[in-house]
Amino acid sequence: MTDIRTSQPGGKARTRLNSAERQESILAAAIEVFSEYGYRRGKVSEVAARLGVSEPVVFQNFGSKSALYAAVLERAVAAVRGALVEQADQGTPVPELLAAFLDPGHMERFHAPGSLGFLFSDATSLTAEPGVEHAARAALRQLADAFAELIRHGQREGGVRADLDPLAGSWWLMSIVSARTFRAAVVDDQPELETRITGMTLDALTPPSKAGTG
Repeated sequence: MTDIRTSQPGGKARTRLNSAERQESILAAAIEVFSEYGYRRGKVSEVAARLGVSEPVVFQNFGSKSALYAAVLERAVAAVRGALVEQADQGTPVPELLAAFLDPGHMERFHAPGSLGFLFSDATSLTAEPGVEHAARAALRQLADAFAELIRHGQREGGVRADLDPLAGSWWLMSIVSARTFRAAVVDDQPELETRITGMTLDALTPPSKAGTG
């Protein structure tokens, strides 16, 4: 849809966004804020400030902070799922894809404030938080479903063990990813440990004839 422009004092033109565009701009700013600060510390006023609008504009579009956070989590899950599916559909072998995802360097970036992984880490602490517990649990289940889809894809192409339960395997991967912050707090040489954990994980997922070949 073509932008609607309104005149302003001094002859300047200001772009007025339509409803869908406004919601997208709010959602983009909210992803930034919540991935930097988390739900509890993230403020709607900060989302509004980054857009140069008032708080009521944000509430008019999403209703509440919890609803905005739920939309952020939904978008984050869609982004991760979309990236995994796209790479798998383009022919990247699933073990190779998982190796890249679980790589210590990628995991560090994925969990850093400002990243999508930080949102999922935050969600794990909100599964009993009034107002957002349903959204947090749903997002984590959907992320596990994405890993299960990936495992099934790998089984169809022969790169993942056929006898592996995709759902159990997906939650195993989720546990490995979510426990990274715990390991970071107590392990001195975490990169070396993460490399070993990744190797063990891939060996367990891969058929015996292909284990360790990557």
